[in-house]
Amino acid sequence: QECYYQDDLRVLSSLTKKEHMKGNETMLDFRTSKFVLRISRDSYQLLKRHLQEKQNNQIWNIVQEHLYIDIFDGMPRSKQQIDAMVGSLAGEAKREANKAKVFFGLLKEPEFDVPLDDEDEEGENEEGKPKKKKPKKDNVGSKSKKQDPNAPPQNRIPLPELKDSDKLDKVMNMKEAARRVRLGPECLPSICFYTFLNAYQGLTAVDITDDSSMIVGGFADSTVRVWSVTPKKLRSVKTAADLSLIDKESDDVLERIMDEKTASELKILYGHSGPVYGTSFSPDRNYLLSCSEDGTVRLWSLQTFTCLVGYKGHNYPVWDTQFSPYGYYFVSGGHDRVARLWATDHYQPLRIFAGHLADVTCTRFHPNSNYIATGSADRTIRLWDVLNGNCVRIFTGHKGPIHALAFSPNGRFLATGATDGRVLLWDIGHGLMVGELKGHTDTIYALRFSRDGEILASGKI
Repeated sequence: QECYYQDDLRVLSSLTKKEHMKGNETMLDFRTSKFVLRISRDSYQLLKRHLQEKQNNQIWNIVQEHLYIDIFDGMPRSKQQIDAMVGSLAGEAKREANKAKVFFGLLKEPEFDVPLDDEDEEGENEEGKPKKKKPKKDNVGSKSKKQDPNAPPQNRIPLPELKDSDKLDKVMNMKEAARRVRLGPECLPSICFYTFLNAYQGLTAVDITDDSSMIVGGFADSTVRVWSVTPKKLRSVKTAADLSLIDKESDDVLERIMDEKTASELKILYGHSGPVYGTSFSPDRNYLLSCSEDGTVRLWSLQTFTCLVGYKGHNYPVWDTQFSPYGYYFVSGGHDRVARLWATDHYQPLRIFAGHLADVTCTRFHPNSNYIATGSADRTIRLWDVLNGNCVRIFTGHKGPIHALAFSPNGRFLATGATDGRVLLWDIGHGLMVGELKGHTDTIYALRFSRDGEILASGKI
């Protein structure tokens, strides 16, 4: 057998009695789901004829009972083509599994009037006359963008309304985007590194806010630690008694409610009772998620640095969690082989995504928040529809457990990394592998696209 089935065979080889089969998960997987084999019609006819001529009816019965043969018309594939797509616990994905329509486009951005920078607006020219102000149509955000034909309808799933602070963030992002340099082989990005020195508590998870103002670490000693990486220190909101003394109508009320006595570069959050495996900041930087071996996902306030909710749905370790790009929703995946979709104001999950045959090791939201990707130890990646919980894509090709996922910013592609040292790139719309990025020789634990989607970074230990 191929090398990537060695682990499965080792598990099966330990089953020497009928009783051993009962509680064995791998055995259960094989007995409850058919192994998928994709063969051309000509190859299928040859196999059938060969087995009938040799009077191997028993083998033919086993083939029909335990294999799902996905027959396609046309030329048989080359060994290289087959090798690229096989490797999962249950064989290749059925072609039917990748036929559903996926709305991979981005949602239309709300329209804002973005004020121009002061230096753009005013200033005198050579004759000493003030420059004319630019007409309003040049404003960055007021250009009416057409709806992406591949985008889902705006109201396909309910999304939270934008707060004023969110609008301000978007305005800043638009301004930055206008000045952004296009990246490529000739113009590589500058990179800033943060190193965790003497992390004897065993650093197990990291996330950075989108504006690079805070960094969080999850540790094996069950703590969650938040650092400010700018000169601005982390402060908690004042106590209720002190808040009652504040003038609520003042312009700087948001500044006055913060307690200077609590200012520090580091805040330690206690609550989990096992190693923390995943952390995720909310887009508005007010909340933080963490998931742990203790089977819970916790929601922390970054205003008070206290735990607001403990979500108990998984009965086993939770390996990953992530906030939706729009906030409010989040996803978690764990050892119980399922991913769960939650909303911050519901203590029960809204959706349970079941179908993987082993641990769900990593979870990621699509940029338009309508889909969730999950990577698993069954060596497959699945794409789930948030609206109805359906699995709309199954990607096979990796030869080991998946450990990293990243959507491209335009929503068109998904990059995946696994213990096989390969980075694969998938076209979400067509459900096809675009290519393989070679170079690594060991497990890929991290993948991230640059903001313009031109460059993909991959990391391993």
